[in-house]
Amino acid sequence: MPLVAADVAWMLMATALVLLMTPALGFFYGGLVRSKNALNTMMMSVCALGFVGVAWALVGYSLAFAPGNPAVGGLSHVFLRGVGLEAQGSIPHLLFMAYQGTFAIITAALISGAVVERMRFGPYLIFLTLWSVVVYAPVAHCVWGGGFLARFGALDFAGGTVVHVTAGSAALVAAFVLGPRRDYGRLAFLPHNVAFTLLGAGLLWFGWFGFNAGSALAANASAALAFVNTMMAPAAALVAWTLLDLRRTGRATAVGAATAIVVGLVAVTPAAGYVSPLSAMALGFVAAFPSYFALQWRTRTRLDDSLDVVAAHGVGGTVGALLTGVLAQKAWSGAADGLLFGNPRQLAVQALAVTAAMAFSAVGTFGLLKLIGAVIPLRAASRSEGLGLDVSEHGEEAYTHGEGAILVLPRENAPSAQPVSVPQLEPEGGRA
Repeated sequence: MPLVAADVAWMLMATALVLLMTPALGFFYGGLVRSKNALNTMMMSVCALGFVGVAWALVGYSLAFAPGNPAVGGLSHVFLRGVGLEAQGSIPHLLFMAYQGTFAIITAALISGAVVERMRFGPYLIFLTLWSVVVYAPVAHCVWGGGFLARFGALDFAGGTVVHVTAGSAALVAAFVLGPRRDYGRLAFLPHNVAFTLLGAGLLWFGWFGFNAGSALAANASAALAFVNTMMAPAAALVAWTLLDLRRTGRATAVGAATAIVVGLVAVTPAAGYVSPLSAMALGFVAAFPSYFALQWRTRTRLDDSLDVVAAHGVGGTVGALLTGVLAQKAWSGAADGLLFGNPRQLAVQALAVTAAMAFSAVGTFGLLKLIGAVIPLRAASRSEGLGLDVSEHGEEAYTHGEGAILVLPRENAPSAQPVSVPQLEPEGGRA
């Protein structure tokens, strides 16, 4: 098939939009932690752009999309062999690789929300890189690369199973392996900058149009359907979450609104190109309930999934994947009907895909963390946790607190350099 200019232009834009989602995730997560860990939390997302991006180009893409067996791709595209400007559908093969790479990057970065404020940065980078190759790439192959779940007919338009179920399952395991943060359950860990979280949610929603509509891999009717559904499902989830907040506490919180947007986006991701806009709204509205109550339940347990990756992505992704098997319409997508339209088998296939991805991710995550932990410590020292990982892991701070700081001019062989008092302003809202 020859290259189509409109498709190439749209996929260039979609790739940039999805890449934006990873720093957007950094803002979303960074606002939810205490100020002393804000920089470290944002770096956990930003560095995924480099480490996972390189691992994807060198190895991950081949394991996901090269011809292989039902469980994993082969090695024919290692180091991007055979990946050039030839057509892959109606876009260049190289562009397809880059677009899929943005998915691998943000999927791995999502897991950081379960381990923030306590995992050392070096081991985190090792885990992140290995996880993208050992866990993410095989699951992507099984669903999107012609593997056994694709052969069963699993529907996952843009990553409900591949992205969110795998990340949510990994987050659950990682939170258990790392254990709770120092003083968890004894002190309130309040978000230090809710405005950052709202900004991150808005940018995630913006980037998600490339995530879902770009998964059509062309500028066509399927992309238009996914685009509209990406607009409507989070809107419905936001309504449901706000009503739940008002009923439970009498107040609609900004953190709740930001979380609702993400839950709606997560839930519609597997269904975006397979359901009608009205079904997408129903899906977003319904998905808000299990995620909302999962989040409430988690706060009463010893599970320190710090930023509720399991409730938002694990539960939201699972509900979305299963509801895809209920609400999918062949009349809209040309793919398959769901349970409501006379095909109960599709729901069973969706359940199989979710279960397989969840189990594989959990086992792979546990094995990787135990292997890395046997060589180097995963947890930051208690003193470092108390000081904050911004300073202990990066030697920097997101904010400089207090009335002044001492700046020594870093000029070699200049003994006359004098300390200078530099006034510093406490950010509005202070420390959490």
